[in-house]
Amino acid sequence: MTDKTWAYEDFEVGRIIDLGPRRVEAPEMIEFAAEFDPQPMHLDEEAGKASILGGLAASGLFTAGIFMRMMCDAYLLDSTSQGSPGVDYLNFRRPLLAGDTLSGRTTVLSRRVSSSRPGLGFVSVRHDLFNQRGELVCEMANTGMFLLRNPGAAA
Repeated sequence: MTDKTWAYEDFEVGRIIDLGPRRVEAPEMIEFAAEFDPQPMHLDEEAGKASILGGLAASGLFTAGIFMRMMCDAYLLDSTSQGSPGVDYLNFRRPLLAGDTLSGRTTVLSRRVSSSRPGLGFVSVRHDLFNQRGELVCEMANTGMFLLRNPGAAA
């Protein structure tokens, strides 16, 4: 028996888990971009305004990192997570701009117990991240691996 709130059994198909809110500020976007993605639209407000992005815009990898932190805070850090074998897709639908407040949801799509490791389950999910205007900023789908709370009882 695990003392974690979230185990495989808790991820019922159709379950929705809320993410956020999380306000994103210019200094953290710029700090990330300066080290990992130093394109002008990620470093300078005027360059961002002159681009098709319309303002100081976060790097896509920064957006993905914020997304990951929101998932950790919502459920992963209090779960039996064993990681993920990969991401099925990650799409950026609109720019994440300085001052935006993000919120979102994780929706459980399917799950199955591992045939080779009966104490492990695979949970397929879709994540949607929105700005404060309700506009889709980012969407992602992946499968996570979670330990079962009661390995002999789950299907």
